[in-house]
Amino acid sequence: MGILSAKTTAANIDQICKASMESKSAALLNMEQRKKLSCLLQTVKDLVVDNAFCRLLFCQELWKMQNPPMPEVVWHLHRGNIISLGELLECNSDPPAVVEWLFSSLCLLCKQPDNSPPDLEISGHILSDFVIVFLQNGFQQTSDLGKKMKFQKIPHICYAVLQKMLIWVLDAIASEKQEESSKLQAVKCWLDIFTVTMYKSTDCPESLQQFFIHTLTEILTYNPLLKASDAIHMQREWSFARTCPLLTTLYRKLFVAFSAEKLMCHLQQILETHEVNWQHVLSCFSTLVVCQAEAEQLVKDLLSSLLIKAFENYDMENMITAFLIARQAALEGPAVFMPYAEWFKVSFGNASGYHGSSKKALVFLFEFLSELVPFEAPQYLKVHIMHPPFVPTKYRSFLLEYITLAKTRLADLKVAIEDMGLYEDLSSTKEAVQPQCQALEDVEKAIRIFENTGKIPISVMEASIFRRPYYTSHFIPALLMPRVLPETPDSHMVFIDSLKRADKIPPNLYSRYLQACHSLKEKLLQEGSTETEPAHLKEPIEQLKAELDELRVLMTDQSKHDAVPVHIALISERLTTVLRCTNKESEAAAFSSRIQINICAPTLEQQDQSVIDLLLTSFCQNLIAASYFDPPHRQGLCLSLFVKMICGHRHLLSALLTRLCQLIYHQGPALNNAHVLGLAALVIHLNESKSLIPEVEIVSKVPQFASVKGLSVTEFWNHLLVCRTGESLAFCLR
Repeated sequence: MGILSAKTTAANIDQICKASMESKSAALLNMEQRKKLSCLLQTVKDLVVDNAFCRLLFCQELWKMQNPPMPEVVWHLHRGNIISLGELLECNSDPPAVVEWLFSSLCLLCKQPDNSPPDLEISGHILSDFVIVFLQNGFQQTSDLGKKMKFQKIPHICYAVLQKMLIWVLDAIASEKQEESSKLQAVKCWLDIFTVTMYKSTDCPESLQQFFIHTLTEILTYNPLLKASDAIHMQREWSFARTCPLLTTLYRKLFVAFSAEKLMCHLQQILETHEVNWQHVLSCFSTLVVCQAEAEQLVKDLLSSLLIKAFENYDMENMITAFLIARQAALEGPAVFMPYAEWFKVSFGNASGYHGSSKKALVFLFEFLSELVPFEAPQYLKVHIMHPPFVPTKYRSFLLEYITLAKTRLADLKVAIEDMGLYEDLSSTKEAVQPQCQALEDVEKAIRIFENTGKIPISVMEASIFRRPYYTSHFIPALLMPRVLPETPDSHMVFIDSLKRADKIPPNLYSRYLQACHSLKEKLLQEGSTETEPAHLKEPIEQLKAELDELRVLMTDQSKHDAVPVHIALISERLTTVLRCTNKESEAAAFSSRIQINICAPTLEQQDQSVIDLLLTSFCQNLIAASYFDPPHRQGLCLSLFVKMICGHRHLLSALLTRLCQLIYHQGPALNNAHVLGLAALVIHLNESKSLIPEVEIVSKVPQFASVKGLSVTEFWNHLLVCRTGESLAFCLR
């Protein structure tokens, strides 16, 4: 009876599946097939209760079918306790074929784009139940290792299937731009198996840890073709915002399973014992510092450990690893990690640096830096030259030899130290720009200083004498770019006139400039437009606004707060695009330069004000949205991270403080309660981030207001919040 019922049941299942099997691409049954299967399985359950069903023979008969059973059929058998997935797999005599069948079945389940909601739900259940079986058997817990296993083939099969699926995911990520969207969507579906909450009902925490550790190791060691020298000049493209979203999603899901300390230990172990895929390793560190608040200190500790080992054993591998990780983390901006220039100064800029123990350590450092030179980007060479390692006087020749080598490399790249901008930021995470672009930024900075002081900046006067090649070849051409001149001379025109009167612009060059401006105006009039506002800026600002609106949506949904740091990183990238459109992407304000504010007559360019107002509006809206759910002390770090992100864009700091001067000092009493609340909170967060903000210098053209230098941002507020009248007193109290 048991043999006959088993054979009959297998034959009936074969008939039920045949309609779907004709396409060889079906993973799920239709409604009619499900009804037939449900009736059949109910009968089988009764036979099992009566001990009238041979399970072993039934499994063998299923494998004798022309095509393997459909995934949904196997799932119903497993879930209905008729035969488990393990029993079915153990009965097959061809493990490689079983692995291939399971792999194909899982891919089909992930590629169900047009399914109805019930089908999508069933697909999700099949995937989760199958993966739990694979996990429990493929990554056995220590307590199970000594036991005699009932099934011998299953661990190998389960491990092989999970491994094959992981390689499928990594291959798709590696060729993301060439893959069809349907495959990428299928990969995204598979990534749901890395959701930790899916395994809450299972008693296999050790297996889960093993699986996640194995997965992370496989990702970081996948196809390690790129050398460290490749990573040096390519790592900018591997920042969080530029990394494939599927990969960053996978990282973030894996991070949930570990404490930050354990995760960092495992990363260090992989770096020390494996040949790694540098793109994956560095994008992993980018994701880590962006998404985990405690990661910054742990990364600093890791860098310290790597450098200590490097100088103890004179190990170049630990050195290059430390430098790559430090630069990668710095790429994500000062909101999450210190700038590279600051890290280099802290590590090597004094006698207590890692290289300060002996002459041999010093030689080792300069040998390492010299080996990097052929692959270095200009901004890193500039950091090493302008902020060199500490060297005792008797070993000065080592430093001079390196500087000569670095300057030669800069010359090969057509970037000379002599061509460095007047206000170039060596701490910038942005790509180095050509002298022509840097000169445009220098012109804008010089004009802002001129607006505030009414005097030609000292840096411009010095450049006209001591840095004449840069001044005449780059700065003056950038200053005298033809434009439609306003009817009333603006600060740009007044600045040019001041330079001409100081004999810093030749008369013939000035005449040619006026003629070129006149010709440009004539041409634009003929074309029917004298529009001077760059149309190319509109789209990036609209995109920035859309990203800021999306941030507010995340802030109002408490279940999505974990996504806020990720979205702020994307906003930072979008902000970079906006600044690039205004030729300010390399952050004109230097890390150590002061911000000058004319407190009596603060003025902003229209483009700057539109960007700053967008950011201020977003901050205030996010503050109010967050306050609906929690009091200030329980709102988390989202707003703080947003402010730190803004501080990372150095050009914006001057514009931000100028705008705050307008709002607080000049318009304060007229602001409504919501504005005052938003500004008060912003001031607190800026105080929190004061280490990221250069000193402020208040300048004034009005005799009764004295200029003040060297103010911290905290002290700067004291000059804005002045109780001059009863109205202003009330505003300060608010």
